[in-house]
Amino acid sequence: MADVSHGASGHKLSLTAKVMIGMVGGIIVGVIFNNLGSAFIDDHIVGGLFAMVGKMFVNALKMLVVPLVIFSLLCGVMGIGDIRLLGRVGGKSFGLYLFTTAVAIAVAITLAIIIGPGKGFDMVGIDTSGVTAAEAPTVWEVFANIVPTNPISAFANGEMLQIIFYTIVVGIAALTLGDASKSFAEACEYMNELMMKVVAIVMAFAPYGVFCLIAKTFAEQGIDLFIPVIAYVTTLVGALFLHLFITLMLILKVTSGLSPFTFMQKIRPAQLFAFSTASSNATIPVTLRCVNERMGADNSVASFTVPFGATINMDGTAIMQGVATVFLANVYGIDLGIGGYITVIAMAVLASIGTAGVPGVGLVMLTMVLSQVGLPIEGIAIILGVDRLMDMIRTAVNITGDAVVTAIVAKSEGKLDLAVFNDPDAGLVNEENLSIDPAAEERLATAARPHLAE
Repeated sequence: MADVSHGASGHKLSLTAKVMIGMVGGIIVGVIFNNLGSAFIDDHIVGGLFAMVGKMFVNALKMLVVPLVIFSLLCGVMGIGDIRLLGRVGGKSFGLYLFTTAVAIAVAITLAIIIGPGKGFDMVGIDTSGVTAAEAPTVWEVFANIVPTNPISAFANGEMLQIIFYTIVVGIAALTLGDASKSFAEACEYMNELMMKVVAIVMAFAPYGVFCLIAKTFAEQGIDLFIPVIAYVTTLVGALFLHLFITLMLILKVTSGLSPFTFMQKIRPAQLFAFSTASSNATIPVTLRCVNERMGADNSVASFTVPFGATINMDGTAIMQGVATVFLANVYGIDLGIGGYITVIAMAVLASIGTAGVPGVGLVMLTMVLSQVGLPIEGIAIILGVDRLMDMIRTAVNITGDAVVTAIVAKSEGKLDLAVFNDPDAGLVNEENLSIDPAAEERLATAARPHLAE
């Protein structure tokens, strides 16, 4: 798209603008193809070409996640140079993630109770067979599983909490070796910069990948699926937007003093990718670039908070669970009461810890919640048809929460460059040669440069 994307003034469109064009184009083409109902289009274009290109793009993003997290986090840990600071960053981010998730689901339940979706719902034509509940792990099991028995297996399977734990341990060990780790630190710094270049290369193909992903989704789902559950969809989208634009922005402003308007401008590329892929983990490379280069958050903070948040921070998913629980309780005529809703809040917060940030995981978590409050698990079939599109929106909310916490923690630790945050052009990519803006590149190198203990 780089050669055809000139605006009226002769300037090339930004990557974000291209992705937005790809997304809108995908929606239009997808809806048209859905209405055509052609077997050839469904089999060879939607299920063939679009599926292939979309999957290749998502796989390319996932390909970057583990090496990017490992080297970025190693540079971050060694760049901090102080174990106590690392502990403060971890403690603050963990507390904020749990707090925002609890607030998200509490707001969602309150809004759903006021609107009352599901009352008078007609169950005719809904297939509720074949849905089974997932077993909820105990809190002790969740924390015990953070320590990997085999780090190579954790890397291969993308177990983010285990990867983060092991990488932090290695980084701390390197710090204690002092000057002996200088070559290792330089190698990690080089690999981190190299991975950021690979991210830039993958991002060049983003408009095409996004177009195919969105077109495939709308071609398969259409808009007719929304009609039977319009009250649920309306309530859920309203709760997600309320949390995104009001709750999170209030938390950001009150705790850090940063401008919510500037923040939303800087995080927009990550939101678009999260919406397209419906995967917090696949969006990690883009989120890291946004908070590092666009917002000025130091790599020593962002390299920990972003992958950590993609794993345990599920604001959007928690909102879905709250709205879905109220919706299904109304459908089946079951009064959960205050105790039931408190149980839902607690279960959603605990279930979010250690749950993979991949598409569809919200439904797995929802089965845990429903089983705890005595609602029929089969009710999930009612909302199954629209969940893919809802998953795309809530993933955008999830990664926005990750970036909010990153900005708050970085600001509180003096690790946020306010000049970068307030500069609208900071960190923009030169799309002609796929290189990062020189000023942003220097900031990345400085942030990643380790301050080894003597």
